[in-house]
Amino acid sequence: MTTWPVLSVTTFLPVVGAILIYVMARGGDEAASRTARWIALWTTIVTFAVSVILVMRFDPSNPGFQFVEKAPWLANTITYHMGVDGISLPFVFLTTALMPFCILASWKSVKSRVREYMMAFLFLETLMVGTFSALDLVLFYLFFEGGLIPMFLIIGIWGGPRRVYASFKFFLYTFLGSVLMLLAIMALYLNAGTTDIPTLMHTAVPRSLQTWAWLAFFASFAVKMPMWPVHTWLPDAHVEAPTAGSVVLAAILLKMGGYGFLRFSLPMFPLASHDFAPLVFSMSAIAIVYTSLVALMQEDIKKLIAYSSVAHMGFVTMGIFAGTMQGVAGGVFQMVSHGIVSGALFLCVGVIYDRLHTREIAAYGGLVNRMPLYAFVFLVFTMANVGLPGTSGFVGEFMTLLGTFKTSIPTAFFATLGVILSACYALWLYRKVVFGVLDKPSLAGIKDLTLREGVILAPLVILTILFGVYPKPILDMSAASVQQLVTNYNTAITAVKAAALVH
Repeated sequence: MTTWPVLSVTTFLPVVGAILIYVMARGGDEAASRTARWIALWTTIVTFAVSVILVMRFDPSNPGFQFVEKAPWLANTITYHMGVDGISLPFVFLTTALMPFCILASWKSVKSRVREYMMAFLFLETLMVGTFSALDLVLFYLFFEGGLIPMFLIIGIWGGPRRVYASFKFFLYTFLGSVLMLLAIMALYLNAGTTDIPTLMHTAVPRSLQTWAWLAFFASFAVKMPMWPVHTWLPDAHVEAPTAGSVVLAAILLKMGGYGFLRFSLPMFPLASHDFAPLVFSMSAIAIVYTSLVALMQEDIKKLIAYSSVAHMGFVTMGIFAGTMQGVAGGVFQMVSHGIVSGALFLCVGVIYDRLHTREIAAYGGLVNRMPLYAFVFLVFTMANVGLPGTSGFVGEFMTLLGTFKTSIPTAFFATLGVILSACYALWLYRKVVFGVLDKPSLAGIKDLTLREGVILAPLVILTILFGVYPKPILDMSAASVQQLVTNYNTAITAVKAAALVH
């Protein structure tokens, strides 16, 4: 068990599934579509099972990279270098755990080009896992950028009426930010003579280069998160994307930005991160308050949840750049929690959209009378979105607020306003959709959750409450790596301040 490349298997197994679909599901008939669905489902389940082996064999007390695989590639110019630590493994596991739900959520709603749709999702899974596992800058960039292509196709082909506009907006925003990151990668290579991430994390980068490289990486990750004011692509992408596309976008793709800050910005450019922390705090506070107010004005359910995602990511960036143990650990936990909760909320929207084919809030009301089970499930995720104690949403928000309070009290104060505002828009949405009188004729025959929908949502309900009451598994997994990151970050800043005092 110790010799086989378990991380590469986890990463590239979905590609094998996509090739199987291409070979075995030829023809556009219903039989081919059914074959494609089943191959995709089993591939994602097996990939998840392999990632469980990763988690079980992972040593949480070791802050370094584990399951490391290294091989020369492209005539020794680039190294195929993979590995995970306590910061990246939770995201690898989140990705593999959510993909079977995405395939199941698309089981009936996607009727055209099913084979291509399933292949796109499997390729996307490989690229997402690869992004979190890559330990070479060029390899990371290839995975990070490659993820744009299947997502662009998923929104552009299987999306809503304005899908082409939304997919191009998504692609151009995220691609333009990443071009700057490519320039910074070249600069880092010229400075250190390597693109190896573990080596670069322990290589001193000159102060002037730190500033420019930090800004270049920030441009890419801020768009991906997305941070205010470069968040405008997200609501359009969410509204037009199919249900499973929205789940992946909210639960995993947005987390690549936060992961980038943890993997590159803090360890490689600690001085620049410290200098720019007030800027990040300001942007995070504005994002939390402003997008919460915008969410209150929405008439489309998906758009409201999309804006709430921007607000919740504000807590993550705030916690990460606080540079404290609670802030960074809270940021990691908040991203995992948000992945579960926001993904589940988009699945809940998909349930009622499949029945009525509208996302307008005004089209619903009184659903509790016909869909009591759905009302309960939706309530759990709404409460987690608000940050109610006892749900996973509370733990992440509380820890990031606590960590930020030690560094910047005004930022923590404004972020707390966001917690209040999130209760306003989430409870307003819930009241409008679920409570009230069932007087609309279109809702008279609406059915409660089917067995398939129950199977999808039940594990997410359990995880939301479990991690709210017992957050230890995630916190323990990342503790040693977070501790090392925070210690190195603070040591670098202390050394510079000491040197300034000497001079």
